[in-house]
Amino acid sequence: MDIIKYDVYRGPNLGVYTVVNDSTLLLPMGFAQTKAEKLAKYLEVDKYHYTSIANTRLIGALSVMNNKGMLLPKTAFSSEYDFLKKETDLEIGVLDSKFTALGNIICANDKGAVVSPWLSQNDCQTIKDVLGINEIIQKRIAGFNQAGAVMVANNTGAAIHPEADEEDMKNFANVLGVKVEQSSINNGIPFVSSGILANNKAIVVGTLTTGPEIMMLTRAFLN
Repeated sequence: MDIIKYDVYRGPNLGVYTVVNDSTLLLPMGFAQTKAEKLAKYLEVDKYHYTSIANTRLIGALSVMNNKGMLLPKTAFSSEYDFLKKETDLEIGVLDSKFTALGNIICANDKGAVVSPWLSQNDCQTIKDVLGINEIIQKRIAGFNQAGAVMVANNTGAAIHPEADEEDMKNFANVLGVKVEQSSINNGIPFVSSGILANNKAIVVGTLTTGPEIMMLTRAFLN
């Protein structure tokens, strides 16, 4: 597995605009085809699709995807839902919550999820059903309710806010079935999911990510 630097819209926040699993990469409308092909190659995915969510380019911020399912916010358009249902092999679900930036409040892999305390028990059950996961833990991370913004995981590891509590990290590791390591992204940004695109084949990070951060991410995902 490689860690590769890349940018989106001439910026390092690729996790805000894109989402990926082991077979499919979802990109915003108008994303350059040459860049799409390169990103798909880096992530070793078979196919990529252009879409919007809630008529925006913020696919990573508004959705959550693993290898079993994908969650959309209630603000997503029915045409977007239908397109994803048709073009992917995933279970597509809608989380009926007032919190619509799902990528910022849910961190999930194929085994479990760490989610915001803001969500209800019904929300957690929907997350379990759509993503096909066994365990969920609701917890603030380093004082933030936005668990998905400050943590990112695949099936081999997870990176978390540099000030995350050690005991919490142990609990998250049990739920996700991976080791969890503290890291920042893009030269000190603690909101790691904004600058990381991860599946189980490769990790792509924002172009401002420093050498020491690459070392931390290597420890998190590759060892």
